[in-house]
Amino acid sequence: MDTVIPAAIAAAIATLCYVSTCYARPFTRCPRCKGRRHLPNRIGRGSHDCRRCDGTGLRLRLGRRLWNHVRRLHHDA
Repeated sequence: MDTVIPAAIAAAIATLCYVSTCYARPFTRCPRCKGRRHLPNRIGRGSHDCRRCDGTGLRLRLGRRLWNHVRRLHHDA
């Protein structure tokens, strides 16, 4: 019982920090191209745009996608 309360407080603080990050900075670097926007071709030289981020180097965070989905559900209801 003594370790439950500090663990719950730590989880609440971590959740609050992530929510504030999703609000302040909704975009993060693309995990595939690591924010460079282009990927090298497998054969030959040159590069092509990353498909996951459409060549922007940015992706919407998972928490922000969930936030947008909930807001859309609330708005449409």
